[in-house]
Amino acid sequence: MIRRILPHPLLSLFVALIWMLLVNRFAWGSLLFALALGVIIPIATERYWPDRARIRNPLGVAGYVAIVLHDIIKANIDVAKIVLFKPSRELQPAWLVVPLDITTPEAIAVLMGTITLTPGTVSCDLAEDGSALLVHALHCPDPASSIDEMKTRYEARLKEIFL
Repeated sequence: MIRRILPHPLLSLFVALIWMLLVNRFAWGSLLFALALGVIIPIATERYWPDRARIRNPLGVAGYVAIVLHDIIKANIDVAKIVLFKPSRELQPAWLVVPLDITTPEAIAVLMGTITLTPGTVSCDLAEDGSALLVHALHCPDPASSIDEMKTRYEARLKEIFL
């Protein structure tokens, strides 16, 4: 019964929260409308989600978010140092081909988003069969270790989170 009303409970909560943030003030009418949207939108879009992602390790999500936030802060500092103090002739940009072990589209999308959110790296392309990711790095003196770090720090954790 609950599954029919809330086919995607987290999406419902997220839609309601985003609506309340967009309204930018609390009013009971806005909250009721947000909750209505949170119920109606997932029901209306349910048929477009036949194979939704299953999260195997919900606690792993919190750990992953903490690691990504730490890496974003650290990378911001590193990129600022590069921009401010490193002569451009000393930069070693690189294109990295990261082979993927994860197969679910949701896990690959999270990995690509993580890489792009981390300053100094950008996810540029995904192989047609989903087996590899093309990443550009602003400064990468050791491409092999950078690829290994992406796989162990991010991809391995995503394999534990998603089924």
